Amino acid sequence: MNVCMYGASSNNIPEVYLEKANEFGKKLAEFGHVLVYGGGNSGVMGAAAKGVLEKSGTVIGIAPHFFKERKQLLDRCTYFFYTETMRERKQMMEDKSDAFVMMPGGIGTFEEFFEILTLKQLSRHNKPIIVVNINGYFQPLLDLLKKATDENFLYEGNLQLFSVCNSVNEIFDVLRI
Repeated sequence: MNVCMYGASSNNIPEVYLEKANEFGKKLAEFGHVLVYGGGNSGVMGAAAKGVLEKSGTVIGIAPHFFKERKQLLDRCTYFFYTETMRERKQMMEDKSDAFVMMPGGIGTFEEFFEILTLKQLSRHNKPIIVVNINGYFQPLLDLLKKATDENFLYEGNLQLFSVCNSVNEIFDVLRI
């Protein structure tokens, strides 16, 4: 199974998030599955990819060409694909993935999650989506989605389009891998 992970690119975050991302990567490799991600060398993204590689797993990095200039890419990915735009990057990540995992991150992570969630809501895919709520990081977002549902901005069924996990182990229970 190819599992796409969205997450922070910054190392300037609490260590627990980096540790949990690395743990996720190691477990993903132990189960023989592939990480598909944005190609970053740092933050949650880099920690997960390095965890996969530590266990001799497979990592697919996908990034637009202009990221090369920023020298933020992991040069040890098993496979690396370059795109012209961020939109092409997201499309390729979606096409190459069987499931999506959102770990703590910022604007880019939120945007990727909401796009893949919207596509599922529109029946453009039926792949699992998992929100990893480490340290309650996503609780305000989950509360907002619940409020939007309570006030009829979202259908109740939209909250069933994704799963919430509070630990790395729960991710693999949801994926059943």
